[in-house]
Amino acid sequence: MQSPRELLTDLWTSVGGDAAALERVTLIGDEPQLPSSFRVDAAAQVSIAASGLAAAGIWAMRSGQMQDVAVDIRHAAIECRSERYLRRDGELPPPMWDPIAGVYQVKGGRYVRLHTNFPHHRDAVCAVLSCEATREAVQAALLEWDGEAFETAAYAAGGVVALMRSRDEWRALPQAAALDQLPLVEISKIGDAAPKPWPVLWPAGDRPLSGLRVLDLSRVIAGPVAGRTLAAHGADVMLVSSPKLPSIPWLVIDTGRGKLSSFADLTTPEGHAALRELLTEADIFSQGYRPRSLAALGFSPEEAAAINPGIVYVSLSAYGRLGPWAERRGFDSLVQCATGFNHAEGQAAGVSGPKELPMQILDHATGYLMAFGAMIAKARQAREGGSWHVQVSLARTGRWLWDMGRLADGLATPDITPAAAAPYLADMPSGFGPLTAVRHAAQLSATPAFWARPAVPLGADPARWPRH
Repeated sequence: MQSPRELLTDLWTSVGGDAAALERVTLIGDEPQLPSSFRVDAAAQVSIAASGLAAAGIWAMRSGQMQDVAVDIRHAAIECRSERYLRRDGELPPPMWDPIAGVYQVKGGRYVRLHTNFPHHRDAVCAVLSCEATREAVQAALLEWDGEAFETAAYAAGGVVALMRSRDEWRALPQAAALDQLPLVEISKIGDAAPKPWPVLWPAGDRPLSGLRVLDLSRVIAGPVAGRTLAAHGADVMLVSSPKLPSIPWLVIDTGRGKLSSFADLTTPEGHAALRELLTEADIFSQGYRPRSLAALGFSPEEAAAINPGIVYVSLSAYGRLGPWAERRGFDSLVQCATGFNHAEGQAAGVSGPKELPMQILDHATGYLMAFGAMIAKARQAREGGSWHVQVSLARTGRWLWDMGRLADGLATPDITPAAAAPYLADMPSGFGPLTAVRHAAQLSATPAFWARPAVPLGADPARWPRH
């Protein structure tokens, strides 16, 4: 079983990172920190450390100054479920799940998981089942269904569900074989462009990504965490959302720290023009739409590179860019369920049904891997030129976590109490009222990570870049 340092070394060198840089990284603490048979804490620490190391590398390129990076494993585990610790004026988080979201039995004693936090996903499930939106009605209807048939029908109707599979059942699917062909963080050159000069650094207050502009077209957790991480290292991050799309308010607050927020409805000429204008001056374009969705609107990676040669384009998917599930919608909880984690964790805990991991680690770790890939690609652009495409997926991050190995006594670990988490939190203002939230776990010695902008409501800012 590889140590967290060995995992970090493999990740860093897989994208061409100089192994000598790893000498300046300190990984603090031991696993496990949270109750799980999987190495969720190592995944948290390593993914956050990789993003911090990438930021330190950019700072060295821009300033000539080396710095140390340290990540405490407990802090990393807490940050990878940051939404649980968020408080608004002392207020506890509301229930994160829609009333009918969750686990149900189907024919043959098997289980399915429904993700119905967005109204159109809930409506699609209820339309397939021809039932009312109550847990009792949904459960009664599902007992008449074969699990795989329901999964297929629900996806076809626009729903987002997953049949709980064992690891062996997942590995037997063509999608698992397709995923095996993909690296954890895939970085490819998609066009020619001259190297872009770094913005000028001022003597005081600058950070690794100061002056860089990031477009963040994502929702829920993974993509927004990537944008939040880039903001923590100084980037101007513009969250672009549509006024027509639903959101999860508590996650908007938690992942919105450090960001500007504007509206652009890409289905209208005005919204399309606004995003195109923002893109012309962006350095990084990070998006979590289903594969090929933005291409239909004129913002594929290649089209973005034509609009702005030298762009770094970052794509997040649920199940990877290859295979029969490449265009399937998905969320962390569903990918956990479909790929064997819930089944294996349930078996380890001695329960008959599924058991979730103690945080949505596929989401959070993938978010840090997105930020890591974006910074590595941006550094390549500065050295070599070109336009670059970074691709990650929740399911590929899941394979990485699975391949780390299991902890025999991990589930016996006590959970982190609120009192134990308190040292890793900070008070801050926001456009929603006073917040208490998790600080960033990557500690950089010369350019400490922080969020210079408060979280604001969606659409609070005009769709234009600030002038410094």
